[in-house]
Amino acid sequence: MAEPASPRLRRFLILYGLAWAGVAIAYLPFLTILLPIRVSDLAGADLGIMWVARISFAGALAASIGHILFGWLSDISGVRRPWMSAGLLLSSLLLLLVPQAGGLGGLLAIIIAWQLALNMMMAPLAALAGDVVPDAHKGMLGGLMALAPGTGALAGMAITWPGLAGPDLRLALVVALVAACVGPILLLRLPPPADAALENAAPPPPQPGSARRMWLARLAVQIAEAALFAYLYLWFRSVDARMTDNRVASLFAIILLASAPLSLLAGRWSDRRGRPFVPLRLLALGSALGLVIMSIGGGELAGAVVGFGLFALASAGFLALHSAQTLRVLRQPGRRGRDLGLFNLTNTIPSLIMPWLTMGLMPQFGFAGLFLVLALLCVAGALILSPRQG
Repeated sequence: MAEPASPRLRRFLILYGLAWAGVAIAYLPFLTILLPIRVSDLAGADLGIMWVARISFAGALAASIGHILFGWLSDISGVRRPWMSAGLLLSSLLLLLVPQAGGLGGLLAIIIAWQLALNMMMAPLAALAGDVVPDAHKGMLGGLMALAPGTGALAGMAITWPGLAGPDLRLALVVALVAACVGPILLLRLPPPADAALENAAPPPPQPGSARRMWLARLAVQIAEAALFAYLYLWFRSVDARMTDNRVASLFAIILLASAPLSLLAGRWSDRRGRPFVPLRLLALGSALGLVIMSIGGGELAGAVVGFGLFALASAGFLALHSAQTLRVLRQPGRRGRDLGLFNLTNTIPSLIMPWLTMGLMPQFGFAGLFLVLALLCVAGALILSPRQG
């Protein structure tokens, strides 16, 4: 059973969960709602899907490079929070420049720069948790991190509320919310390093927690999530034309917020029982079931909502708990930022694969065929994390 967290560690965990939510607010409303709308305005409805795919591809490349680079720089500099502060400032300024892009080429350039700046903030923040949170509390860390997707979706619902704000003001609201969430962790007195206790700590479970298997399992689930969320708005519109941007954002927020208590309970259970990988397997299978329901019953709005709800609940929990438990297998503090950058490729490689997967399957099989392929990927993720004998 896990030792109780010290008051300073508890404060850190709470503010870290808030900061991680700020990262989600920085990208989730923008990439799922505001950017597709902006692209559709510039390219037209017929070319919107292709331009979203191109911008996602370029942004993913920039994010991959940025996360490894700035994680590594925070390793060799020996500090995390100055990089986080600079990334917060630059990503905020670039987001405010989006309305100034007069064409798709200018928008593409801003997105590439914004992804680099966002990962200047995100990479050191991810490594900071590994620096100070002991293994015995990583389940709780993952549960608090699960608040981030719901908070990001809730921000998307709020800023797209009818009559609240125009396109430019929506971006300014995102910037203000991100600063309010990330700012406190930049000022907090940190707990002592967790790495000092590694010599006396029990080694992490060798099965199924190897870095390679953790990386592959996350990649499989992330491909499914990236492919679905990139076209979430367009898919719901194809099911029911009455699904406006605010309705999609509101549904997204409600479901993802509901995933947070589930993840907190699963994280606490895994800490108490010392079984960090059981919830991951179950959540990956839940994601697959949701996608199957979306494929079979996605032609009606009720079936679409039920299937998406199950997928979003399970995948959000999986990714949050996985992010925390990954720190069990990345034990070297002097290269943790770099190694997490390599793990972050599981977040960005799917955006490189997803456009080609979508363009290859959609013309012949439609969304139903795409969702079945994504379900198989989630099942593969669960199998990769299954215990091995011998």
